[in-house]
Amino acid sequence: MGVFSRFLDIVNANINSLLDKAEDPEKMIRLMMQEMEDTLIELKSSCAAKMAGRAKTERMYKESENAMQRWQSRAELAIAKGREDLAREALLEKKRAKAEVDRLSGELDVADGLIKTSKDEINQIEDKLASVKQKYQVMVERAKRAKEEQAAQDTLRRAAESATYDRFSSMEEKIDRMQAGNTLNRARSSNLDDRFKDLEQMDDIDAEIAELLKRAGK
Repeated sequence: MGVFSRFLDIVNANINSLLDKAEDPEKMIRLMMQEMEDTLIELKSSCAAKMAGRAKTERMYKESENAMQRWQSRAELAIAKGREDLAREALLEKKRAKAEVDRLSGELDVADGLIKTSKDEINQIEDKLASVKQKYQVMVERAKRAKEEQAAQDTLRRAAESATYDRFSSMEEKIDRMQAGNTLNRARSSNLDDRFKDLEQMDDIDAEIAELLKRAGK
């Protein structure tokens, strides 16, 4: 579905307002440009037809002018030869030719007005199209910059995340090494305690054995 319905819709359109209301401004502006270009094709085709019609009318106008002059010359010739009757007929033909000249002159004036209007309309649409193309170019450049900025931000974010991950990974490795060292220290300490406890228990047992031997008189 088109944005515009006729020529006046285009030249009177508030492009900024239409774009502000559009859900997809870039799509809307492409549609506008397409419609304007289609309208230009129609206007130029129509103007070309008017110009061709005017050229044909101008040829007929010149032919009628030549006919008028030719009948004037014949009337003069007839008078010179004493043929007043032929002179009258020649002047009647001249009158008809003049009427045709006047009619075609009016058609040329109308054609000139129509062609001027067509050219003005073409110029208005071309100016509007140039404005829309400029807005589209600005929009494309802004979208390009936004994508580039987003890509840069994504790169920085990934780099920051990678650096953070590396720092955490390094910290985790240090913690793992510390925990492993503590475990080994605790193991060595526990092992030493057990050995001393074994010694202490052996002393108690030796004392008990000595007591038993003493009671047995040995």
